[in-house]
Amino acid sequence: MATKIWQKTASNNEEHSGIVEKFTVGNDIAFDYVLAKFDVLGSLAHCEMLHSIGLLTSDEWNVLEIELKNILAEIAQGNFSIEEGIEDIHSQVEHLLIQRIGETGKKIHSGRSRNDQVLTDLKLYLKSEIKEIVVQTEVLFNTLIQLSNKHKNALLPGYTHLQVAMPSSFGLWFGAYAESLVDDLELLLAAHNVTNKSPLGSGAGYGSSFPLNRKLTADLLGFKTLNVNSVYAQMTRGKSEKVLAMAMSGIAATLSKFAYDMCLYLNQNFGFIAFPNALTTGSSIMPHKKNPDVFEIIRARTNRIQALPNELTLLTNNLPSGYHRDFQLTKEGLFPAIQSLKDCLTMFDFMLQHIEVKTNIVKDSKYDYMFSVENVNQQVLDGIPFREAYKNIGLAIESDSFEPNYNLQHNHIGSIGNLGNEQITAAFNEIKDQFI
Repeated sequence: MATKIWQKTASNNEEHSGIVEKFTVGNDIAFDYVLAKFDVLGSLAHCEMLHSIGLLTSDEWNVLEIELKNILAEIAQGNFSIEEGIEDIHSQVEHLLIQRIGETGKKIHSGRSRNDQVLTDLKLYLKSEIKEIVVQTEVLFNTLIQLSNKHKNALLPGYTHLQVAMPSSFGLWFGAYAESLVDDLELLLAAHNVTNKSPLGSGAGYGSSFPLNRKLTADLLGFKTLNVNSVYAQMTRGKSEKVLAMAMSGIAATLSKFAYDMCLYLNQNFGFIAFPNALTTGSSIMPHKKNPDVFEIIRARTNRIQALPNELTLLTNNLPSGYHRDFQLTKEGLFPAIQSLKDCLTMFDFMLQHIEVKTNIVKDSKYDYMFSVENVNQQVLDGIPFREAYKNIGLAIESDSFEPNYNLQHNHIGSIGNLGNEQITAAFNEIKDQFI
């Protein structure tokens, strides 16, 4: 068994150590591969800073820079692995450096702890993933705006309490989910701002007696600012993950509701939309079935993502300040959830590229009462008080003598045709441009 970077001598009981290591490391090595690139980037910035304050000579920094960039290239090419017996990504990188360049490799950890090292890795990773989520959210947003504009005059029955209510349009429906993504992007920006602060140089949570230049490493790594207080820097472990999970749950909630609409509107009793056969699934016994499995899976996945903030809260809310190994488990929930959300965004946009919007839906007699409000409004315009007009139309409906005035439909069509998509798009872009 390899000696750990924190061990002074070889273990006296390797069998017992192995049992403990297997339990405590768990699946963490798999997640460390995700962080590998960011760990090396953090080491490059840290070593450049160590050189700037005289803890590394120019020759040592040059050698370290070359070899760290070699390791970075190996990661990009898929030629990197964490060797058996090596505890984590941090240990593997240091182990490779010592193997390849000797004693100089032992100097890279000066002024640094694995605590601030993994925090830096995580924040760099989260920032990178947030930007990818923003890109994919923008793709879906643009598709929704395009569909909204395209179908702004296609009437769609509106429902409240799952009862026929008032006329809506496909333009309003698509546009509603586009605007929902605007608010979701606000939450994602907040998560980005929280993660965009460098913890590097906070050490194990209590700083360092070396004259570390934390601003330099923050600038080199593209952080906007620092977590200034070293104790608080460590307290952001778990908090950063939870804040992002909360932002992700906002997007997930939008997709979940949208997916439910899709399942409902594809149902034969509604029949508002359709998809090509290749994008639905059949039944092993019922030949007529066209099941919305894609949207059902999206709904399930996004509902699971909405549970993540609670999971992270339960993992971290009963811990005092300082680092605790409990934090390791935040990766197990968050990392797969990030990928799942990106998959759902991509798949939703793909499905929308093939959606068929049905026309003439409202000509069905079951929607006759949908325009009753327009009949009320017309009486108001004719000088009848609203409450009397409401009563008049209500009694006509109850006595089955109501006759919808289809000429009044155009009044409502005009009002729902004002989508506000230009304002919605401007709001989305304004938030998007704030991501650095």
